[in-house]
Amino acid sequence: MAPTPSYTASSTGTGNRLEEVPLEVLRQRESKWLDMLNNWDKWMAKKHKKIRLRCQKGIPPSLRGRAWQYLSGGKVKLQQNPGKFDELDMSPGDPKWLDVIERDLHRQFPFHEMFVSRGGHGQQDLFRVLKAYTLYRPEEGYCQAQAPIAAVLLMHMPAEQAFWCLVQICEKYLPGYYSEKLEAIQLDGEILFSLLQKVSPVAHKHLSRQKIDPLLYMTEWFMCAFSRTLPWSSVLRVWDMFFCEGVKIIFRVGLVLLKHALGSPEKVKACQGQYETIERLRSLSPKIMQEAFLVQEVVELPLTERQIEREHLIQLRRWQETRGELQCRSPPRLHGAKAILDAEPGPRPTLQPSPSIRLPPDAPLPGSKAKSKPSKQAQKEQQKQTKARGQPEKPPAPDQAMVESAAGDSYPPQHVPPKDSAPQASAPQDAAPQVSAHHCSQESLTSQESEDTYL
Repeated sequence: MAPTPSYTASSTGTGNRLEEVPLEVLRQRESKWLDMLNNWDKWMAKKHKKIRLRCQKGIPPSLRGRAWQYLSGGKVKLQQNPGKFDELDMSPGDPKWLDVIERDLHRQFPFHEMFVSRGGHGQQDLFRVLKAYTLYRPEEGYCQAQAPIAAVLLMHMPAEQAFWCLVQICEKYLPGYYSEKLEAIQLDGEILFSLLQKVSPVAHKHLSRQKIDPLLYMTEWFMCAFSRTLPWSSVLRVWDMFFCEGVKIIFRVGLVLLKHALGSPEKVKACQGQYETIERLRSLSPKIMQEAFLVQEVVELPLTERQIEREHLIQLRRWQETRGELQCRSPPRLHGAKAILDAEPGPRPTLQPSPSIRLPPDAPLPGSKAKSKPSKQAQKEQQKQTKARGQPEKPPAPDQAMVESAAGDSYPPQHVPPKDSAPQASAPQDAAPQVSAHHCSQESLTSQESEDTYL
């Protein structure tokens, strides 16, 4: 009789039937993700498609917070701004926002153990993160939709790391969403409605006939990244893909929900007026929000970044023709982890090349045809030492390396092309070795964060 497999507490499902993931499969996924996180630069540079596929399968719960930091670039942002969060945390804050933030704390996931008690550590950390953001972006201030975003992040990482992930979401993934006039979310509402015509003409026609503005049903979806709409297991899976692939995932989820809520004549007949239609979209069927069904539909929906940006240009031109120029000058959004990584200013620390050897001023460069020969003064000193020891003199071998590379590394400096026929030159034995981050990670490009043990 075959042994009964063990299963995880969290499960995925198909339709209404729960399909649990075996613990052994979860352990294998954790092992794969640990390898990726410890060699993050290599994976992002060469195997980004593999990362995307693994995000679609779901990030292991024990590594989800760490993976979100790496995907969003929040980890790099934290390293580039050491002590910045502590500085903001110690500042008094703007009184204009402090009272508003305080009133919002108990509304975020009130039944979650982190936020259930007033004045508990969850609410305190949430207050710290939101206050710090108002000081970091005083021109933007505070928007109530940022609170659930920050709360979800705090469930998976400490306050400082959650703060930088929130910064990345507001600046790179959803720029302009939380500005005062909400122009960016209005523009994306028009984009979503236009894309719906291609995905589900029936739903598009019904919403057009009812003259329902997209802001009435998609504002909370997009601004809160569905954290207040979907079941918790679906929220986490959507966020896994969102951090990897960007706002495209938010559009896909919205289109899938509209398609399955209003995409057939039978469903449209049950929504004769505006009120019935909006109620249908506010109380979506549990089946279409179920984790496995929703994720599969989102992955298979054919919608690319190029289509979104093409429609963005069309809607922006219409906006300018009817309403004038946008008052909010937000930076262009970046479509996912790869785009954010490529856009980071300056060389990345783990990939910055530097020589791993030191050469004396009179030493020939590696790759030069001339044989390395000792200077006359060095020959005289060597002769004196051999005479003092009473040893017979031996002429130095012309191709003998006079210097040794640091830590056994024989790579030449980056500005000199290596030649197989050239002798290796390296630093004198009494010189201090200089280990380069570049050469230490030449084979694996291992990230310096491999020592980070926070799960």
